[in-house]
Amino acid sequence: MQNKYPQKPGIDFILKQAFFYWNRTLFFQLAFSIIYFSIFFTAIFFFATRYGIWDQQKELLEAFKVSAIAYKEKAAALANTENSVKFSYAFLGIITFLYPLNLGFYQIYKKIDLNEKIELGDLFAGYNGFNFFKYIGYYLFWMMIFLFTFQTIVLAILWTLVTILVAPLMFFDNKRIFEAISLNFKALKLFSIEIFVCIIVACVFKYLGFAIFLVGGLFTFPFWNAMIYSLYKVIFSEKQ
Repeated sequence: MQNKYPQKPGIDFILKQAFFYWNRTLFFQLAFSIIYFSIFFTAIFFFATRYGIWDQQKELLEAFKVSAIAYKEKAAALANTENSVKFSYAFLGIITFLYPLNLGFYQIYKKIDLNEKIELGDLFAGYNGFNFFKYIGYYLFWMMIFLFTFQTIVLAILWTLVTILVAPLMFFDNKRIFEAISLNFKALKLFSIEIFVCIIVACVFKYLGFAIFLVGGLFTFPFWNAMIYSLYKVIFSEKQ
């Protein structure tokens, strides 16, 4: 499989393609969100109870009633407790475990391109075999850098741009993390405007359903994956 850069596509084409994939897989978008949030909130509730986070929230509420300064002091104190640190690790573990669920959409979209039958089991393609550990390893690496750069905002956005296509490059082309980042960086230099605009649209649409239609967010939440696949398909042509 070889990668090459085709002529620049229009942003409208990339967007239309992303919405096409999303519209063709509404059932799977809903299934993804139900599975994702069911596991997420169940695990969060379990660990929050285990580490006394609910009691900490009560303490924060009482401090807030006193003053904003008291709230900040209490929040800072609680954040350094052993239970808070353990809960933070648990939270990171939960979202890391759920990350490969996103990769299943790449297989689904590829099957659409090949006119193959789509099955619910395709959603779990990211959990197959040793690749599962490769994907969660990448996500942990990505999240650590993201959290480190988040305070600057600009660097966090840059990190997202530089890694936006790493997952499909790993999934389809079996690229290693740093090799995929290198290819992503080269693509970013050629398609910077297209990638930036598409990320903005994907972020807005992803959460728009929750903001406007509430339950509709279950359909729009996974839209990010359709946009990434559309960008990958246009920027990196696959030659079997």
